[in-house]
Amino acid sequence: MIFDKIHQFNFPTTIRFGAGAVKELPPYLSKNQLKAPLIVTDPTIAELPFFKSIIEDLRTKNISVEVFSDIHKNPVKSDVYKGTDAWDATHRDSIIGIGGGAALDVARAIVLRVNHREDLFKYDDLIGGDIYVTNDVPHFITIPTTSGTGSEVGRSAIIADDETHQKKILFSPKLMAQVVFADPELTMDLPPFITAATGMDALTHNMEAYLAKNFHPMCDGIALEGISLIKDSLERATNKPDLESRSKMLMASMMGAIAFQKGLGVVHSLAHPLSSLLDTHHGLANAVNIPYGMQFNIAGFEDRFKKIARTLELKEENGETVVKYLFDLNTKVNIPHKLSDIGVKNEHIETLADLAYADFAHPNNPKPVSREDFKQLYLNAL
Repeated sequence: MIFDKIHQFNFPTTIRFGAGAVKELPPYLSKNQLKAPLIVTDPTIAELPFFKSIIEDLRTKNISVEVFSDIHKNPVKSDVYKGTDAWDATHRDSIIGIGGGAALDVARAIVLRVNHREDLFKYDDLIGGDIYVTNDVPHFITIPTTSGTGSEVGRSAIIADDETHQKKILFSPKLMAQVVFADPELTMDLPPFITAATGMDALTHNMEAYLAKNFHPMCDGIALEGISLIKDSLERATNKPDLESRSKMLMASMMGAIAFQKGLGVVHSLAHPLSSLLDTHHGLANAVNIPYGMQFNIAGFEDRFKKIARTLELKEENGETVVKYLFDLNTKVNIPHKLSDIGVKNEHIETLADLAYADFAHPNNPKPVSREDFKQLYLNAL
C-alpha cells in the first residue's frame, strides 16, 4: 500500500510523508546540529503517550528538550509572549511545533517573535506588517497531529487579541517550516469528534479556496483533489479509521492549506467569531456553517459548483446537491446542523455579525458579503 512507506515532496517545503515519518526527527536534528529545541504543543497532546514517546526518543539521543504547552485552544497574543519567555529562559536553538492548528500557530508566532520584539500585532499582515519581518528566524519544524488546518505547510499564524478577540494574521515566507514530518500514525487515535471537526475544516479550506475570487488555477487543481480525497476518507476516518483513510485526510489537510493561499471566504468569516467570542472549536464552527455559506454562494457561480459536484461524484451536478451533500456528511460524522446546538443564542447574533463583517476572510469570497448578509446567515443556521 502506498501509505505504508515514507515519501518526500518538496512543495511548498520539504515534506516527509508516511507512517513512521516522525522517527526521522532525532537524526534530522543531529544532522543539522540542533541540540536544544523548544517543543510547542497544547496541554492535551502534552499528556498523550505518543508525545511522551517522541520526547523520550529525543532525550535518549542526548537532545535537550523544553516543552511549552500553556496555550489556549483558540490562541491569543499572551500565549506567544509566554512561549517566547520560555525560549529566552532555556536558551533554545530551534522550534518544533507538534499538534493541530492552535499549537502550530503559536509555534510559528514564537518563531517570528524570537528576533522581532516589537508589539506582536505590528506584524499583522492585514496592515502591511509583513514588511517588518526582516530578521532571521530560528530553525522551524512542524509535526501535525490532526488533519484540519494544514498549518504545518503554512506561512502564517492566526492569533487573537486577548481583549478584543479580533484575530490577526502574522505572515512571512520566513515562517515556513524547513521540514514537515507528516506521519498519519500520529492521527490514528484521534477521537471521532476531533476527526470529524478537523476534517470538515479541511473540506472548508478546499471548497472555499476553489471558490475564492482570486485567479490561481494551480490552487484550484489542488483544492479539487483535496475535496476528492476527503470525499473518499472522512466518514471512514471518523467512524472506522484505518491507515489509508487517515493518510488521505492528512494529505487533504495539507492540500487545503496550500490551496487557500488563493483566499478563503464567507464560511471562515462566519466561523472565526464563534471561536473568538464563544471559544467554539474552529473546525466545528466551520462544519456547522459550511452548508449555509455554500448556499449563499451558489447564485452566479453555478459553473464552479458544477465542478465541485462532479468531484464529489454527485448524481446531479449543481450547487443544491453540494449543499445537501454537506448536510448529509455532517450527519454521518455526528456534526450538528444548527448553531443553537453548539451554544449560540439569539442574543449573540448582533455581535457575531459585527465580528464577521470585520473579519479578514470574506473579501476573497466570490461575491460580496454585507453585515446584513452575515446576520441573516447566522439566523438561518440558528
